[in-house]
Amino acid sequence: MPAAVRRDRSPSLPVRLGISWLTNALVLAIVVATLDGVHVKDAGALLAAAAVFGVLNTVLKPVLRLVTLPLAVLTLGIAWFFVSLLMLVITRDIVSGLHIQGFWTLVDATLIVWIVNLVLDLTPGPWQITKSRRKGLRRK
Repeated sequence: MPAAVRRDRSPSLPVRLGISWLTNALVLAIVVATLDGVHVKDAGALLAAAAVFGVLNTVLKPVLRLVTLPLAVLTLGIAWFFVSLLMLVITRDIVSGLHIQGFWTLVDATLIVWIVNLVLDLTPGPWQITKSRRKGLRRK
């Protein structure tokens, strides 16, 4: 079937990457606005952090989740919370304009990222860029 006639109107890869990047920027902006211990130098640092965070969540996080699967089973999934927290720590360490002060601020930031992503997963919109998410929405 020609691309123009396809029923699945999946956005192109650059569009999906752009949406993912902006979604990560939104999530991190909410964390910065909500927590006193999280600061960004400027909008450029926020966008850089969103890009790094997105790459880490796409590449490293699935590998770490696979490696920590036995521990996640034993801890009823709590180990994966710390995998998510580690993604924020690595992002903070790579992006010089992102500052997250203290362990408990990292815990709070990870919870906020999780809650915002949960809300975005349940809310129809352009951030729902994977086929499985779109199929789940069409059934409802």
